[in-house]
Amino acid sequence: MSTPPFRADIVGSFLRPAALADARRRHADGLIDDEALRVAEDTTIAELVVQEADAGLRLATDGEFRRSWWHFDFFGELDGVDIVELDHGIQFQGVQTRPRGIEISGPIGFSPAHPFLEHFRSLKSIVERSTGAVPKFTIPAPTVLDFRLEPGHIAGPYAGRDDIVDDLVTAYRDALAAFYEAGARYVQFDDTAWAYLCSDVELEKARARGIETDGIAERYAALLNRILDGKPDDLTVTTHVCRGNFRSTWISSGGYEPVAEQLLGATAYDGYFLEYDNERSGGFEPLRHLPAGDKTVVLGLITTKTGDLEDPDAVKRRIDEAAGFAPLEQLALSPQCGFASTEEGNVLTEDEQWAKVREVVAIAADVWR
Repeated sequence: MSTPPFRADIVGSFLRPAALADARRRHADGLIDDEALRVAEDTTIAELVVQEADAGLRLATDGEFRRSWWHFDFFGELDGVDIVELDHGIQFQGVQTRPRGIEISGPIGFSPAHPFLEHFRSLKSIVERSTGAVPKFTIPAPTVLDFRLEPGHIAGPYAGRDDIVDDLVTAYRDALAAFYEAGARYVQFDDTAWAYLCSDVELEKARARGIETDGIAERYAALLNRILDGKPDDLTVTTHVCRGNFRSTWISSGGYEPVAEQLLGATAYDGYFLEYDNERSGGFEPLRHLPAGDKTVVLGLITTKTGDLEDPDAVKRRIDEAAGFAPLEQLALSPQCGFASTEEGNVLTEDEQWAKVREVVAIAADVWR
């Protein structure tokens, strides 16, 4: 494939190198200033981009090295959105994140001063100086903001959850336009909400947060389509549907059938990164809802939660099985998630991480010659 998503692709995040983790700790402790931290980030990202190319990837991400959280770091820099302390974190299997949450304090908007724009420009510059790969940039999906809002955390000009939709759409349209103007041609919306809609447990929690879950897949598809409507033809926007990824643990279980028709058939994404690394993800039958044409499903068959390498022949058999429900030419391969959705990272080594990436590249080369 000459345009993204590529036959061998990645979700985005990588384990933070020791030098970067040390610099972030020292910065948090006030021992180095912002400029020293930026230099450490630039250095490790430049090294990462070369490693990605050496592994055989045609795209490059910044590994989310400038972030602590995959979602809060973006949301907290939107106008009118604050990251606040809660009395609880997000509950994973056997572990809970730091107690942070989203609060709406004013009109939601995307400012040209949002730091992620400069983060993308830096990645693009590094790539152009070194490997010439396609820079890929990830941001959290707007549906995540809606799904994570807790009761009592909507203020400013909004009377309730439904009132934020128009401004949220405008903010994301402005964000895509700004990234495009900065040279982005491959953007990914990371999204846990669609996976939670496949879980009765998570739906019950959502109702407790005041979310009307009847018809929610249709509402989310409509929200996303308003954002994607009119985007430039040469801007690829994909989504990664995540079931939770924190220190190698997870949140939701359930196959994609409850949302497949809306997610695959009714949203205007160019591609879908779907997690298929274990039985919690269900079967490939929901792929029948993928429309014929240019849309791509990237099969997340290589887990990032352990360092054990998959059997390549077993992965190829699973790709063949998926091709029974969607055309092989509309499929691709990736790790199931990022390797470090938060700076803590998953429980595997950097060597194991790169072995996983090389395996994706090698298997994809065999399958799609």
